[in-house]
Amino acid sequence: MARLAVVSGGGTGIGRATAGMLAGEGYDVIIVGRRPEVLADAVKWIGPQATAVTADLAIPGQTAAVLEAVGGRSVDVVVNNAGAYLGGDDSTPEGLAAHWRANLDSNVLTAVLLTDALLPLLRRPGGRIILTSSIAAQRGGGGPYSAAKAALHGYALDLATRLGTEGITANVIAPGYVTDSEFFDGRMTEEGHAQRVAATLVKRAGVPDDIAESVRWLVGPGGSFVTGQIINVNGGTVLGR
Repeated sequence: MARLAVVSGGGTGIGRATAGMLAGEGYDVIIVGRRPEVLADAVKWIGPQATAVTADLAIPGQTAAVLEAVGGRSVDVVVNNAGAYLGGDDSTPEGLAAHWRANLDSNVLTAVLLTDALLPLLRRPGGRIILTSSIAAQRGGGGPYSAAKAALHGYALDLATRLGTEGITANVIAPGYVTDSEFFDGRMTEEGHAQRVAATLVKRAGVPDDIAESVRWLVGPGGSFVTGQIINVNGGTVLGR
């Protein structure tokens, strides 16, 4: 039976590219997201090895649909890619609290609930957990989004510590500026794009495939001795830390 990977936020951008890469490596891939039409389009692009599950992973209980799709199989790879920068009204304490909770739910709780649900099924030894963070976690500038992505770093270190003796690794990939995704959702200007490219050492923007290639390494034989690490994929915008 083929190896199995679960990719949250798998309908667009980095998640879709990662799911496509894993399918190309021979995995069966379950992509999870909130929009069925987007997921259906991604499945057509990825191919017959892909299955879509519509779920809002920030809502406790909706991981049940993922478990149903897994069907009791061993899970080899979990890529926690779901998340977004969510704006809010910080002019009142209530608005500020709602703004922070929304970002924590979208970026942290989705990863915690999915990982916890799949943990009993993760292959031992050999399971791989990957969490998608952001350059914003290391240099700030994103308010609650920066804080939420940074929280994933501590979570990954905890997972790596707890699961290492079972042969399961847990790592974070922290992308820099990546085009061809919905992250900026029409907010990017030509000036903003140019500034972000200029801030890299390689003088280009990243693309989703850059992140997918990092996942390829972590889930492959070459990544078996790598755990508890924050892997920066940002073109040198933020140097190693």
